[in-house]
Amino acid sequence: MAVDYIVIVVYLAGMLAMGWWGMRRAKSKSDFLVAGRRLGPAMYSGTMAAVVLGGASTIGGVGLGYQYGLSGAWMVFTIGLGILALSLFFSARIARLKVYTVSEMLDLRYGGGRAGMISGIVMWAYTLMLVVTSTIAYATIFDVLFDVPRTLAIVVGGTIVVAYSTLGGMWSITITDMVQFVVKTIGVLLILLPVAVVKAGGFSEMKAQLPTSYFDPLGIGGETIFTYVLIYTFGMLIGQDIWQRVFTARNDKVARWGGTVSGVYCLLYAIGGAVIGTAAKVLYPKGLGQADEAFAQIVKDELPVGIRGLVLAAALAAVMSTSSGALIACATVANNDIWKRLRGIPADSGESDEHDEVKGNRMFILGLGIVAIVVSVLLNNVVEALTVAYNLLVGGLLVPILGGLLWKRGNVSGALAAVAVGGLTVIGAMWRYGILANEPVYFGLVASLVVYVIVSLATRPTDAAVLANWRERLAGRGAAEPEPASAAVSQ
Repeated sequence: MAVDYIVIVVYLAGMLAMGWWGMRRAKSKSDFLVAGRRLGPAMYSGTMAAVVLGGASTIGGVGLGYQYGLSGAWMVFTIGLGILALSLFFSARIARLKVYTVSEMLDLRYGGGRAGMISGIVMWAYTLMLVVTSTIAYATIFDVLFDVPRTLAIVVGGTIVVAYSTLGGMWSITITDMVQFVVKTIGVLLILLPVAVVKAGGFSEMKAQLPTSYFDPLGIGGETIFTYVLIYTFGMLIGQDIWQRVFTARNDKVARWGGTVSGVYCLLYAIGGAVIGTAAKVLYPKGLGQADEAFAQIVKDELPVGIRGLVLAAALAAVMSTSSGALIACATVANNDIWKRLRGIPADSGESDEHDEVKGNRMFILGLGIVAIVVSVLLNNVVEALTVAYNLLVGGLLVPILGGLLWKRGNVSGALAAVAVGGLTVIGAMWRYGILANEPVYFGLVASLVVYVIVSLATRPTDAAVLANWRERLAGRGAAEPEPASAAVSQ
C-alpha cells in the first residue's frame, strides 16, 4: 500500500499547489468567481463534467449498479440529460446575461429584488448541503486509504478543498477540476471498467450468473426513473453550482457545445459505473454490508498496487470536484444574494473595488468551508437533508426560473407566489408522506406551476423597461465587463 499512499499524497499536494497558482491569477471579482468568463471548449467541457460527477455519481453509481444492474445507471444518466438540456436550450442565454448568480437573473427578469432574495436563501441552503454531503464522503475514501477515524478524514479532506478554493477561487477550482476530470476518466473508465468486466468473466458470464432483471434497462422501476428526472435533470437546469460554470464560458458557443460534450460524457460515465457495479455483483454474490461499498471493495481486491492508488485518487477527485464547486457557489450566493442585500447594496453596484470584492468572497469561502466541515463532523447521515434541499430547489425555484426564461407574461408576483406555495407544498408533503417519498416534489412542482400562471395573469405584467433591459441582456448587450489584463486561458 506504500505506493498507493504516495500516489494519493502527491495528488493532494498537487491540488494545494494549483490553489496557490490560482491565487496569482484571481485579481478581480470576475476572475475569482467565474474565471474571468474566458474558458475555452476543452477546459469548459472537462470542468463542467467534473463538477456534476461527484462522489454520488461515482461511488453511488457503482453501488446502484451492484444493487439493480444496468438500470442503476439512471441516476447519473438523468444528470447527463440535465446538462444536455441546459447546454442546448438555455446555456447561451444564461452566458450572455453576464451575472454571477441565479438570483441576479431573477432580479433582471422580474425587477424589484424580492424574488432574488428569497431564491438566494433557498439556493444557499441547497449548495451548503451539497458541500456537506461531499465532505462526509471523504470519510469513506480515507477510511479505505489510511484507516483513519471519520472525523480526521473529514477534517483533512475538507481542509484541502477549502484551502485551494479560498486561495484562487474559480481559477483554482477550474484547474484542479480539469486534473480531476482526467484522473476520473483514466481511473474509472479506462482502468476500473475493463478490469471489472474481465475479472467477472466477461459479459457472457455476467449474464449467466445474474438474474435477467440486472440487464433490464427499466429494472430500477419507472417511478424511480421519473423521480430522478424531476430531481436531477431539472435540478441541473437551475442549480447555482451548475450555472456558475456556465458563467465561466468564453462565449455562448462554448457554453452550448462544450456543455453538450460534457452531457454526453456524463451519459457514458453513467453506463460505465453501472457496468462496474454489475460486475461487482458477480464477484461478490453473497452481498456486501452496503451497496456503496462495491466500489472500494473491487478496487482493493482486484487492482494492483499503484494502479489501486490512482483509481482511489479518481474517487477522491470526484468528491473534491463537487465539493469545491458547491463551496464557491454557496459562498457566492451568501455574499452577493444575501449579505449584500441585507446591507442594502445591489449585487452589481460596484460599491467596492476589485481587491475588496475578491477579499470579501475569499472570506465567505473560508467561513462557509469551516461551517461545512463542522456540520459534516456532527451529522452522521445527510441523505434526508440533501433530499430536502433538492425538493425545495426543484419544487420552489424551477417554475419561476424556467418561466422567466420562456414566458414573457410571468411577473414578480407570480414568481414570489410560486416560490412560496411550491416550497410550502413540498414541506407539507414531506411531513405527510416522509422526507424520502416521491410525492413532495410532484406536488410542489404542480402547485408552483399553477400558482405562477394564475397569479401572473391576475396581476400587472412586468414593467416594460425591465423587460426591455432583460431582452438587451439576453442578446448579449449591456453590463459588459472590462477585458482582463491577464492573458486568456482558452483551452
